[in-house]
Amino acid sequence: MLRNEWREPLRAQRDPLSEDGGRPRSNRDEHQQWRKQSWLGRFVSTYGWRAYALPILAVITALVLYQTVTQVSPGGPAKAQGPVQGPPTIGATGTGIIGAPPKGMTQFDANLPTGILPDGGPFTEAAAKTWHIVPGTTPKVGQGTVKSFTYTVEVEDGIDTTSIGGDEAFARMVSETLANPKSWTHNPQIAFTRIDDVTQGAPDFRVSLTSPMTVREGCGYDIPLEASCYNPAYLGDQPRVFINEARWVRGAVPFQGDIGSYRQYVINHEVGHAIGYRKHEPCGDNGALAPVMMQQTFSTNNDDDARFDPQSVQADGKTCRFNPWPYPIA
Repeated sequence: MLRNEWREPLRAQRDPLSEDGGRPRSNRDEHQQWRKQSWLGRFVSTYGWRAYALPILAVITALVLYQTVTQVSPGGPAKAQGPVQGPPTIGATGTGIIGAPPKGMTQFDANLPTGILPDGGPFTEAAAKTWHIVPGTTPKVGQGTVKSFTYTVEVEDGIDTTSIGGDEAFARMVSETLANPKSWTHNPQIAFTRIDDVTQGAPDFRVSLTSPMTVREGCGYDIPLEASCYNPAYLGDQPRVFINEARWVRGAVPFQGDIGSYRQYVINHEVGHAIGYRKHEPCGDNGALAPVMMQQTFSTNNDDDARFDPQSVQADGKTCRFNPWPYPIA
């Protein structure tokens, strides 16, 4: 008998501290009632308050994803889309220089602190007043549902571009800036194609690195500050975007030494005039990014800008942050 009892399987002893002294039994009535509930009722019974929170979280998540992709808020287009105020007048004709300081302001204070040319590297004061096309082309960038612009990149003869990486470095900055999604082609109406063979037809405009003395002839110099501009009828038939080499080398005070951003700005700003943005714009909201069509070369403060462009800017104390892009959050 002892041998047989030893061979019986071992059994776990019940817990002597247990009150019921046996395995708990399920409540069959409750189980049957649970089975009769709908799937929604069972879901609520199982997850409690979480059953109400989960759908709300799902809706919020979907809304955030939608706004991230479309950049549209419930109240309309997202304000951060870009500081571009109003559509361009594409195809507008005219001969007036755009971007030059207005005439008749000889009493202007040329010592405007933010308008002065910063210290920096050397540049060519005066060159030949003729330009050579930098070889290179790009495919069409942008949709161009209204206008597909062609342009050349040119350097004035006599400018030594060695210190800024050569002619090609200037051309590459122009092409890459205009091809950036934050530039003008974010607007589907606009497209750009860089060309270098004008025997097939003249470009819509020429982006031209130019010495300060030639810029003064092509843009005017009523206010003695180094500037760039767009002249739609230079020498009668050459729409030319003048990029002042002095500014290309040294930048502008409002850009706080960020020469790369300044170069992107001056390209976008002057090309903006070429594609139909005729007027300058003021700082819209204090502390916001400046509109790319604001004259940021001189200042990002409306009080300063109103001193040399009172027709476009009202002195109201607003100051923006420098910004090189038409659509900075594209």
